[in-house]
Amino acid sequence: MPSPLTELEAVLSTALVPAEQLQQALDLVGPQVRADRCFLYVRDPAKGKGHIAFVWRLDEAVPDPRHDWQDDTTDLPQQDPLFRAALADKPSVYVEDVLQAGPEVLNQEFERRTFGHRALVHGHITSQGQLWGILQPCVFAHPHHWTAAEREYLEAALPLLLPVVQRYINSLPDTATQS
Repeated sequence: MPSPLTELEAVLSTALVPAEQLQQALDLVGPQVRADRCFLYVRDPAKGKGHIAFVWRLDEAVPDPRHDWQDDTTDLPQQDPLFRAALADKPSVYVEDVLQAGPEVLNQEFERRTFGHRALVHGHITSQGQLWGILQPCVFAHPHHWTAAEREYLEAALPLLLPVVQRYINSLPDTATQS
């Protein structure tokens, strides 16, 4: 039986279009890390715009956070320390309990209002100091201990996602990021 990382590599190396590869990747990642939801925020670093484009949810009761393209270099970094860290090419952040995390890590009110989760990973997909995406598995009803195996899996997944996210962004018509 192939390892979970081997399965992810296989999905990301198929001949499918990037959007299908990325959705199939989330379909693997979410259950692998025992998340309630896993989304992928994709961004065009040249335009400073991004959006939540792909989502895996444990079931239909879990909120779907997808949204249109947004300028993510003005208000968002001021409101969200996690996004600020991603833009600054800092290491990914593993939050086991949003309610216990300090303001240097996250803005509790922003997380509650925007996402409603209790535990999350803010996985930064970067290249040469540029943010291309954020992989965000999360859990809702309770804190979640991100195990060493889950952390290793996610840290290995981020660079695998990068070239597919880049192909996805580069395949979009210029008008896609203008909303």
